[in-house]
Amino acid sequence: MKLFPEKWRTAAFCLLCLALCGAAPAHADELVVLVDTGTEMPMARINGGVLQGGLHKELGAALAARLGRAPRFLLLPRKRIEPMLENGGADLLCLYQPAWLPEHKGWSQAFFPFEDVLIADPSVRRPAALAELAGHPVGTLFGYRYPELERALGDAFVRDDAPSSENNVRKIAAGRVHYALMTRLELDYRRKTGALPDLHPPLLVKRYRAQCALSAHSRISLAELNHAIDGLVGDGTLEAMLRRYR
Repeated sequence: MKLFPEKWRTAAFCLLCLALCGAAPAHADELVVLVDTGTEMPMARINGGVLQGGLHKELGAALAARLGRAPRFLLLPRKRIEPMLENGGADLLCLYQPAWLPEHKGWSQAFFPFEDVLIADPSVRRPAALAELAGHPVGTLFGYRYPELERALGDAFVRDDAPSSENNVRKIAAGRVHYALMTRLELDYRRKTGALPDLHPPLLVKRYRAQCALSAHSRISLAELNHAIDGLVGDGTLEAMLRRYR
């Protein structure tokens, strides 16, 4: 029996994802923005399968407004995001890096500031360098890579995976691990909302600027997307968003 070509099978999978998620094909006046269902505040507040707040919603709505479109947010598990983007089921995926989607080609300029940090509870000495973590379990996230720790520790990098940073904070509070990785934005938000145990000052692991991945099937161009991003950065809209969560 003759098999369907790979690109047809992938497209069929994408259509199945759309059907399962109750999502309709994008209209010409919409900007369909992908959001990982595993994302938590301050990046996303998801209740009942609906994106109700957070930076993903604010950024997606602001970009859509500058592009003259109505935002529509499509929530999917991380493993379904890439095929949906590649096959045109959505226009945009933001706050990612090319290393996380190595096969994807259409990337915006880097614009959204992030810092990855290591947190440690006061019952242990604060590490001065990543090398001091050798052999110690570190709270990490399922499905994510940490190349800085992999390079610094090699086989001595001991991961203790969890589905979210919130879980890792709870593990530290319960004494199950002494160290965990998260973004400074998450740390600042938790400190602001009081959802944080006592910790040492964080150790900076990596500083970078995230980007948006644009589907090759989108009706907006990369130049249009970058122009919209320039506007958000230039008029202070992006900085105002960030201040609300720090």
